[in-house]
Amino acid sequence: MDLREVVSALNDFASLSLAESWDNVGLLVEPSPPHTVNTLFLTNDLTEEVMEEAVQKKADLILSYHPPIFTPLKRVTWKTWKERLVVRALEHRIGIYSPHTAYDAIPHGVNNWLTKGLGACTSVPLRPSTAPCYPAEGTHRVEFCADTKHLDTVLSKIKDLKEVFCLTTLPARVEGEEQTRVSLNCSQKALLEVVALLSQNSLLYHKTEILLLQKPLLPHTGMGRLCTLSEPVSLSDIIARIKSHLKLPHIRLAVGMGKTLESPVKKAALCAGSGSSILKGTEADLYLTGEMSHHDVLDAVANGISVVLCEHSNTERGFLSELCDMLASHLHYKINIIVSEKDRDPLQVA
Repeated sequence: MDLREVVSALNDFASLSLAESWDNVGLLVEPSPPHTVNTLFLTNDLTEEVMEEAVQKKADLILSYHPPIFTPLKRVTWKTWKERLVVRALEHRIGIYSPHTAYDAIPHGVNNWLTKGLGACTSVPLRPSTAPCYPAEGTHRVEFCADTKHLDTVLSKIKDLKEVFCLTTLPARVEGEEQTRVSLNCSQKALLEVVALLSQNSLLYHKTEILLLQKPLLPHTGMGRLCTLSEPVSLSDIIARIKSHLKLPHIRLAVGMGKTLESPVKKAALCAGSGSSILKGTEADLYLTGEMSHHDVLDAVANGISVVLCEHSNTERGFLSELCDMLASHLHYKINIIVSEKDRDPLQVA
């Protein structure tokens, strides 16, 4: 498959519009076209060791869950390891693509995979994603009523404004008088101009309603998950399930105030990677994530919430095997997809 065809398919699999605004997602390194992709190489972190593995396995495109280029590079030399990744990629004509938080948000993504470590449960996003655009043009709706003698002049001026959309008029009866109700959508910029026009007539101005249009929520899509277990189980049983799912011999545990290893867990809030900002303030029996700050752990424990920490990428990496199968189907089995054997969390228990 041509690189651009593969990238288009990857964008369809998980829209990059779902990624966090601070993130750096999409195609990060592109060899000169045309570039054919026969082998897609999956990794959680693109380290130099993993890059050499990709070179040895003749990868044409690397999908690195974490973006190896995050802060801007001012030069591409052999001096730093991230610059060397770019050099090696271009030398061997290997593209680099990163989905990161787009894969966190999708219903079939990383957080959904992480919920499977809890056992049978239902889940909803902790912070739901919104649609990338509004159902109609504009960010605000303005509505007002006017009699005919005031209407024509005002409407002609409004129609001359840029970024005013969906202007409609309907007959209305207000306080026994026949009037016309005007409704329009507009951008934030145009709203200031519309209000300035209406404020020139106090009767119109005091009858004006302004509504902020909201982008609709996307079902089952968003950051983190709040999971309700089908049956409550003890904290010790949940820990055993998590360790089995993530294939970890050890996790870090903080037991909530007043709780023990035999305390029941019915609700668990989770977020792959570093989940403090998503989990904070959520009512649950358990927080599950890769890493949290010391003080956020103390806050959770003080509120009777137990915390399980598994190290950052250990809560993400296992998803790659599932992703491999999903992408193979999504790409109609046209290319070879392999998962890195060298990729691993940098932290271990010594």
